[in-house]
Amino acid sequence: MSGQGPQRRLLGSLNGTSPATPHFELAANQTGPRCLEVSIPDGLFLSLGLVSVVENVLVVAAIAKNRNLHSPMYYFIGCLAVSDLLVSVGNVLETAVMLLVAAGTLAAQAAVVQQLDDIIDVLICGSMVSSLCFLGAIAVDRYLSIFYALRYHSIVTLPRAWRAISAIWVASVLSSTLFIAYYNHTAVLLCLVSFFVAMLVLMAVLYVHMLARACQHARGIARLHKRQHFIPQGFGLKGAATLTILLGIFFLCWGPFFLHLSLMVLCPQDPICGCVFKNFNLFLTLIICNSIIDPFIYAFCSQELRKTLQEVVLCSW
Repeated sequence: MSGQGPQRRLLGSLNGTSPATPHFELAANQTGPRCLEVSIPDGLFLSLGLVSVVENVLVVAAIAKNRNLHSPMYYFIGCLAVSDLLVSVGNVLETAVMLLVAAGTLAAQAAVVQQLDDIIDVLICGSMVSSLCFLGAIAVDRYLSIFYALRYHSIVTLPRAWRAISAIWVASVLSSTLFIAYYNHTAVLLCLVSFFVAMLVLMAVLYVHMLARACQHARGIARLHKRQHFIPQGFGLKGAATLTILLGIFFLCWGPFFLHLSLMVLCPQDPICGCVFKNFNLFLTLIICNSIIDPFIYAFCSQELRKTLQEVVLCSW
């Protein structure tokens, strides 16, 4: 995947495209506007990818090790970690192969590189789709645990969770294969953008509703203790801050990538939109950063998981 949408980065290396260099650059066409192009050093990109890989491997290992974490909620979190892991592995692998081809260290025919690039692109696209799906699944799971607390364990059973997980993985693989095969069709880009908007709306609606219910519950407790002026306000501010951080990080990390796709549909030839296209590697880097941040939001907040994670790290030494 590359700067003009899902075009071929590896083939670009064969054709002599140089890798990114570490600087901010004002680029301008002879007839176009001056553009701020943020070039991401390959070393930084690879380092962030490796950090994400290590972090998410630890999350998966901790969930697999502790039987107390073998519940639908943690299985969704574990699958999110696997998705983020695959996003990072795919991008790191593609960048590494691109650099090897560009340096002449890896000699391969264009057809072989094309096939390899298609496989890596399917991996990256599929893991991105599954990552967004599991973010939505976690939101739905938390919503059910709050609004249907008494029936939660009868609604969200392990068999149902496994069916949902299997459906997400199968749908992600199939959709990513179609997306890469027909990447130059407008309908594909519109489907991807619509999917992102749907996940954003779903998460926003569910988490805002959960925050409203939590504030209502806090007011009820405050009335019982005759402290109406303290608990609700503090709780509401803390909840609003948490919600803002959660949705803000999601939008900041994923939004630019889907803005890029939207502009490819709306103004593919416009010089101003071309300025956005030049920063595609920055948008991929933000998605890698999201893969690093996700464990802190969804996994490491659990004391049980943190304790197991400490045991995993100590045992590995």
